[in-house]
Amino acid sequence: MGGLYDATSKYAVPLIRVATGLILMPHGAQKLFGMFGSNPDAVARFFSKIGLEPAELLVMAVGLVEFFGGLLLAIGFLTRPAAAAIFVVLTVAWFKVHLPNGFFAGANGIEFPLLWSILALAFVLRGGGEYSVDQKIGKEF
Repeated sequence: MGGLYDATSKYAVPLIRVATGLILMPHGAQKLFGMFGSNPDAVARFFSKIGLEPAELLVMAVGLVEFFGGLLLAIGFLTRPAAAAIFVVLTVAWFKVHLPNGFFAGANGIEFPLLWSILALAFVLRGGGEYSVDQKIGKEF
């Protein structure tokens, strides 16, 4: 199996980068476009309820980061700035929204947003790496 591992290990980090970005994008689509059963106005009311103001502007900002930041992360373009924005948004999410509910996702706890924060931070530190647009253009932002 060593030969297989040697031949495929270079795809591990790009796989994590692409999956992280693509899985984040639908969350942004919910906030920006009301897709997947979401309503941006309801999200804004929720933001107001927990003290995140100006709620409508923040819903738009979070949606932009999740959707377009997720896309940029997935393709590995402007990887570090995109990942930094994602890190901030998801850290606020787990701290402000999910922390009172404990750890586990089943209780709406911090488990998943914390994982996304850590993944984003890893790409802030590492950059896009192999198979990224940043690498192709020879510039790690």
